[in-house]
Order: sequence, then structure tokens, then C-alpha cells
Amino acid sequence: MADYILAMTTCPEEKAEEIALKLVESKECACVNIVPGMTSIYHWDGKIEKTKECLLLMKTESYLTESLLRSLKEVHPYEVPEYIVVPIKWGSKDYLDWISENVYQP
Repeated sequence: MADYILAMTTCPEEKAEEIALKLVESKECACVNIVPGMTSIYHWDGKIEKTKECLLLMKTESYLTESLLRSLKEVHPYEVPEYIVVPIKWGSKDYLDWISENVYQP
């Protein structure tokens, strides 16, 4: 059985669909959920910033972790995009099989 991950990033609302589409078209993700309406408050360049963003939830197989990061950096507008990966410990077999069927297989 394959190992699966949930990768997360934030991005400007106007770039969310473009990023999600690229990652699904490249088959690095089977699915990207766009969660709009998020406000992020963070330190950047010595200041506290406040930005409206979307959260992208990306589902894929773990062997694509590095490739996904490279592709994300190509299309993401941030100098340092958030990229956090969480292992999927369990999921329905049907859903996990669907992920495998819809990502790049070496």
C-alpha cells in the first residue's frame, strides 16, 4: 500500500485556482481543496503583516513530496511559500486508491 500525505500552503486569493489547477494537471496532486476567506497575521521583513489568503489542501502520495514543492515554488508568488506536509495515517481504501489512480506513477 502506498503512503499518502496532506500538504498545505497558503496563497493570495487571486492565485489559488491557478496554483491548484497546475498541481492537478501535472498529476502531482489528485485533489486540491481551496479554502477561501482566511486572514493570516505573520512576521515578514521586520514587520507584522496581515493578509487575506486561501488555504490549499493538497492530497497526494508521499513519494511526490519534493516534486510537489518544486512545482509549487514555480507557480507560487511568495518568496517563501508555506509548505507543510502531514502524513495521512488512515483513510478509506476507496479514496486512497482514487488518489493513487490520479497522481503521476513512476
